[in-house]
Amino acid sequence: MKLAVCISHVPDTATRIKIGADRKAIDPTGVTYIINPYDEFAVEEALKTKEKIGGDSMVYAISVGGDANKESIRKALAMGVDEGVLLKDDSPRDSFGIAHALADEIKSLGCEIAFFGKQSVDFDNSITGQVTAELLGYNCVPVVVDFKLDGSKITAEREIEGGREVVETELPAIITTQKGLNEPRYASLKGIMASKKKTITEKAAAQSSNYSEIIDMNLPASKQPGRILGTDSSAVAELVKLLHEEAKVI
Repeated sequence: MKLAVCISHVPDTATRIKIGADRKAIDPTGVTYIINPYDEFAVEEALKTKEKIGGDSMVYAISVGGDANKESIRKALAMGVDEGVLLKDDSPRDSFGIAHALADEIKSLGCEIAFFGKQSVDFDNSITGQVTAELLGYNCVPVVVDFKLDGSKITAEREIEGGREVVETELPAIITTQKGLNEPRYASLKGIMASKKKTITEKAAAQSSNYSEIIDMNLPASKQPGRILGTDSSAVAELVKLLHEEAKVI
């Protein structure tokens, strides 16, 4: 069986972000980029699934972007992924544009199942996996916290508001992964050395029009400094008033 895991190359959440001069993108100067944290759960689940299936199963790591994305692909290879595919495009793409490129490659490779992180931590759109499934005509189960594959039958547990639900579907399918599904493995020294010999195939990303455009970016407003209203019960009335009139939480 051929399996795909689709990964994003995103700014480290610990990095201090600055808005670029055009106010449509971040300033990349000094920014550390990493594999999208949610995609690490996708990589781990793809590898676990391959290990369970056995035989000549293959896992492909696919990413859309520029040469910098090779760093995140290489990490997936070090974790145990068999081959990497970079769909090259240095121009900005919205979620549909990315999904279109990924769907084209998943179809070309003949993958029966593809794993995605539930969202990327840069834009947080949370729709790329679902749009890819729609373009391919695949079944889709998002935000998965437990996954089982038995032949062509999938049983997955997913998070919903206030609880969880169990879903059954069949291959071919797209799965988007949530924290708690597994514990991503660390790349071993052996894996890191082996990854240097693994192939990253470069292809032009399938052309697609964007359906949305970033027209402006702003940093969050600065937080107001805290205030001490008092140290005894005499401050309660003022606190209630401020919570109601300023914070508007009661």
